[in-house]
Amino acid sequence: MGRKDTVTKDYIKQNTIFADAFNYYIYGGQQRIMPKQLRELDAAETIVPYGADDAGEPEQVYRDVMKSMVAMKDERAAYLLLGIESQGEVNYAMPVKNLLYDAINYARQVQKAASSHREAKDSKGHSKGEFLSGFYKEDRLIPVITLVILFSPDEWDGPTSLHEMLNIEDEHILSLLPDYQIHLITPYGLSKDELNKFHSSLREVLTFIKYSKDKGKMEEAVRDNFKKLRKEEINVLNYCANVNLKLPPGEEEVDVCKAWEDMKQETAAKAEERTLLEALRNIIEGFHVTAEKAMEVLKVPEAKQAELAAKLNSFK
Repeated sequence: MGRKDTVTKDYIKQNTIFADAFNYYIYGGQQRIMPKQLRELDAAETIVPYGADDAGEPEQVYRDVMKSMVAMKDERAAYLLLGIESQGEVNYAMPVKNLLYDAINYARQVQKAASSHREAKDSKGHSKGEFLSGFYKEDRLIPVITLVILFSPDEWDGPTSLHEMLNIEDEHILSLLPDYQIHLITPYGLSKDELNKFHSSLREVLTFIKYSKDKGKMEEAVRDNFKKLRKEEINVLNYCANVNLKLPPGEEEVDVCKAWEDMKQETAAKAEERTLLEALRNIIEGFHVTAEKAMEVLKVPEAKQAELAAKLNSFK
């Protein structure tokens, strides 16, 4: 797992961020899923081959984050399984990947039901078909919803459904093939109004990533929307928006406006230094003079000469 994958996974693991993503996607920003309702689950999903004992060894695949939710409605508990897959780049096989995750989870629920019935020895009064399948007529599955978040400013140009991955033009055949649609959040596709439907730092993170390739819009977004962000958000932005915001030593939060200005000044200073080093190298090689003479020609302050001389040795 790359560093980008690690920081985005750690970020969305937080219940406030996780709940905010689903509240936006399912309820248009209404605060219906509460962080306290969420419980983290094992991210490993086990593929158990069906059939004979020699059908193959069980394998494991790993989701990014998986949580369960329990909510009360009309004095009854409503259960839901929610998963988020964080993507640093477009995954062109995402419909199949998510379909596999969801199918494995449903298969595991069926297996758990069968195990529960065997342990309870409650087959009396149930049909042979119920007994053989291990899943009784009154049994029900817990819904599974998997959400994909693209932590990149790029447009998602990959398929968003299983049907898009098929090379089938015959509508009669296609109608017999169940489709699978992925649920997707991309900064590129979010309007300002949609970004305002987020209620956690996910709003700032997705806004920053969205405009990371447009300095003008980024300036406006930072000035109008950003205050302070924590280390978790700064890590995501540095790896996913190609910036270098710095957290002050010993601090847990950073003023994004100040960090943005500091980064711009540092970037400008580095560009100016590189231009100077290129000029020095051209004079040294073009006129066959020493570094000291080249610096004298360009009137480099004496206080900077030793530092530049050291950097010239490795400059290319």
